[in-house]
Amino acid sequence: MRIDTVEFSFRPVVPGDYAMLRDWLERPHMREWWGEPEEELGFIRDMVEGRDSSRPFIILFGETPVGYIQYWHLGDHQNAEWIETHPWLAEFPSETVGVDISLADPENLSKGIGSAAVTAFTGMLRAEGYSSIIIDPDPANRRAIRAYEKAGYRPIPHLVGRTGDCLLMQHGLETNEIRT
Repeated sequence: MRIDTVEFSFRPVVPGDYAMLRDWLERPHMREWWGEPEEELGFIRDMVEGRDSSRPFIILFGETPVGYIQYWHLGDHQNAEWIETHPWLAEFPSETVGVDISLADPENLSKGIGSAAVTAFTGMLRAEGYSSIIIDPDPANRRAIRAYEKAGYRPIPHLVGRTGDCLLMQHGLETNEIRT
């Protein structure tokens, strides 16, 4: 099934979404890749309330909420403490943004919805002027990796196997060079 990306929109998370997000975060398919639901919801609250510069969104397919997506500013993590434990952070321009996504319902997995949502969200980020966009799935999450590849993300060859518990992928990567 081919999903049209124009069917997707993204609205900022608001406090009224917290109960829905808690429900989603408690679902086994989300808990597998995200942290404890209350801790993750706390991070989202920090974003909504301005204590974290990451931007959280509800994914809408038509008018229906189908998932959660956020982008974070890599430059906010390019400090000595973070680089010591995540040296790959120093390899990207500070304007780079990272994307995280999860679909709400397990029955929507492996149907093209995730890759279409990521494609649409990446298009929105490009329209906002971001030229360096990464995503960092767990290497064991093959379903997500396939979805991100369909959305135009590629593993960064020289970083494969050197980034701990994530596979760094960059949008629009056509060569072995990090896009700046």
